[in-house]
Amino acid sequence: MAEAVSRTSGSFRRGIEYILGRNTLIGIASLALLAISGYATWHGMRDFIIGVSATPTQPTTAPLTISTDALVIAVVVTLTFLMWLMLRETFGGWREFRNRVITFILYVFLAIWSIGFGYGFWWALISGEEATRTGLAGLQEDARDASAVIAARLDAVRSQLDSVVSWSESQMAREETSGGSCGTPSGAGRGPLYNARRSVRDGVATLRDGMTRSWLEPVQAEVEQLRTSASLLEGGTVEERQRAFEARASEIRGSARNIAARSNELGKATAAEMRALAETVSVSPGQPGFSCYDPTLAQRLTQAAEQANQPAEVMLRDAAFSEGPAGVANAVKNLWTNIGTYTGSLVRFVFTWGNPGESHTDTGQPITGRDLIALLASIGIDLGILVLAILNPPLARPEMPRDLRRQIRSAIDTAIARAPNADIEWVRRHFIYHRTASYLVIPNLYSADANNEDESAKAMAMNQLAGVLDDLDLIEWPAQGWPRNSSWQLIKSDLEKLRHEESLPSSTDLTEIRKKWLEEAGHTDGPDAAERDDKVRQSAKLRNHGLFSKAERALAIAGWSESARRDIEVYRLVDTEGLTPILGVLNDNDSGETPSVSG
Repeated sequence: MAEAVSRTSGSFRRGIEYILGRNTLIGIASLALLAISGYATWHGMRDFIIGVSATPTQPTTAPLTISTDALVIAVVVTLTFLMWLMLRETFGGWREFRNRVITFILYVFLAIWSIGFGYGFWWALISGEEATRTGLAGLQEDARDASAVIAARLDAVRSQLDSVVSWSESQMAREETSGGSCGTPSGAGRGPLYNARRSVRDGVATLRDGMTRSWLEPVQAEVEQLRTSASLLEGGTVEERQRAFEARASEIRGSARNIAARSNELGKATAAEMRALAETVSVSPGQPGFSCYDPTLAQRLTQAAEQANQPAEVMLRDAAFSEGPAGVANAVKNLWTNIGTYTGSLVRFVFTWGNPGESHTDTGQPITGRDLIALLASIGIDLGILVLAILNPPLARPEMPRDLRRQIRSAIDTAIARAPNADIEWVRRHFIYHRTASYLVIPNLYSADANNEDESAKAMAMNQLAGVLDDLDLIEWPAQGWPRNSSWQLIKSDLEKLRHEESLPSSTDLTEIRKKWLEEAGHTDGPDAAERDDKVRQSAKLRNHGLFSKAERALAIAGWSESARRDIEVYRLVDTEGLTPILGVLNDNDSGETPSVSG
């Protein structure tokens, strides 16, 4: 009873570990991140398409139609799955390096695509409303500043006119008390020259008062209205808020441009009147049209006219509605056109613990912390998928193509048929392992015993098998040295390296260790200790037995004669997509099927 309870609890524990094990949890997390990434990419791509569309999509009369939403969903699902598949192929086991590079490049491209459109989704959630308010407030600030500059220029013109009025009044008083203020001798009193002075003073004063009433005061009132008006938007839906935004932005732009246009119009009219007064007081005595000659007054009136005639320019920043599809479209376009700036700002934002710096896009818009947080969220999702793929890569070998398996099997069966008394086990004995690779070893066809017809037939069969496998690019001859055909080579050939291995002493020989121990201890214990110790003292060092020695022993096990074993050929098995296809076929049973292993 206790054993049954123990088995039940053990099975339950293994079931829980299987359900909540590491691989399962990583798989669930990967699926969750893929779902989030796919949804964000779909939402961003859909809103981008809607936002950049100048006109709504018209219905078509074609017999087969696919809605934009269905098409975007299909594209996003396909490319997201392809991105995940490229990750698994990049970090999976038994893949060639060349294939890993190709799949990783494709993954990077798809990840950039996913991050770009995913950024639009996260940006709309994190920064959309704030960007709308900031854009409208910036437009309002620009309009207010431009109008304030116009008002300040008008105030400066009025100050110049005040100075002109004061000058005219002082010269008028001079003409009344002593005379001679008009460039010609005259007596004191209120004569014709005094009246001319008063006429000029009254004209300048009228200009000043008219400018103040119809020009300066209205502009100051509109500037104050721009300063005190609220920039908040009303509306429950995105469409209502967009209409309110466009109306408010249009009102602000219209008000600022109206101020500039009216200022330019009135400035031209006022400047013309001041120039006319300046020409009146510029006529010298004795000339036709002389009334009162005052070059100082003419100069001041001309300066005031030039300042009044300067055109007012209104420079307003672009303010775009940043909520809904329109905001997503603007955010994605800003990211793609300023990807280098965004990348630099993001790096600074991460390594300075949240300081976005003062980076701007090519249109002058600042890159805020909210923008970088949205980009970080989009990158974080795909980065999480990347990390989980690295932590839990597929370790299974890719399956060998069936046609390749049939070709190898056919070549081996042909060799077995042509070699007397041979079978699959005899062929297996010609494959050995050395260092990091597997090798096919066969005797040189010429070295086979010419008097032994069976061995000659076997040598011919194995030579032809090697040729077929070489044609299939499954084995290769050892690499040659460089430069070729030279007695002095910078890079030795593989055969030279293998020969050099055979001339070295064995690094795993225990003879020296045993001799040193006997020198220190004197003897060992146990039965036949003295005889065994003498054998150790008389033993010679072992030579290193490399690939050639292993090949000679393998051929001896396969039953080849001594003459055949003296001259050998070795071929390295090629690793194809993590497989050594020949060994895969050799592991098949005699029927050609892969043997099953039961545990």
